[in-house]
Amino acid sequence: MSIARVVLPVLLASSSLGPVSPVAGQPLEGNPSRGAAVFGQCAACHSVEPGIHLTGPSLARVWGRRAGTVEGFTRYSEPLRHAAVVWDAATLDRWLEDPQTVVPRNLMTFPGLKDARQRADLIAYLKAVAAGQAPPPGGGMMASARADLKTLGPERRVRAIRHCGDGYHVTTEDGRTVPFWEFNLRFKTDSSRLGPSRGRPVLLPAGMQGDRASIVFASPEEISRAIEAKCP
Repeated sequence: MSIARVVLPVLLASSSLGPVSPVAGQPLEGNPSRGAAVFGQCAACHSVEPGIHLTGPSLARVWGRRAGTVEGFTRYSEPLRHAAVVWDAATLDRWLEDPQTVVPRNLMTFPGLKDARQRADLIAYLKAVAAGQAPPPGGGMMASARADLKTLGPERRVRAIRHCGDGYHVTTEDGRTVPFWEFNLRFKTDSSRLGPSRGRPVLLPAGMQGDRASIVFASPEEISRAIEAKCP
């Protein structure tokens, strides 16, 4: 029997089993605990809480799901929305290695994980998340930033916003008024369950100098109603 006849079936079989060892050609056994740490590279754009979407969709129930179908996430690219991909060990491994190879022209900017062991661990973690058996994620820029905005104190709850010249004057419920250059104040919305209550926008400081901030509203229509154009 020729070498080609032996090697080709092995390669074809291993390609359907997910991450493989470059030496033995055997599937790598992922470790969910290590995968939780690897997920720190994903946490800036994805949560593992159902219904909590960031730049990308929640990955809470990605295992076994068709790509582009997470409930409540409306910002998929057209190529991903129409991709005939179901997420399992094999498809996730290829996606995590190079997303653009799996679905060209998708919007994910992540360049990929080139380490097969890290991919196997991350896949094991996502599978454990779907089964409700995952260890805590390993952190990331957004991991501690998603506080429930309804619970913030009066120093963060906005009572009034006044625009004058090139600045905004923001008064919070504790009676303090802070001026901002208009270019340094952002208006955002958060309609998730962690967002502010309707009619109760909140002020979130930003920047190292304390001269920048965001005001977060429950819905877009609240923004223009909240701003009063008035100079003393």
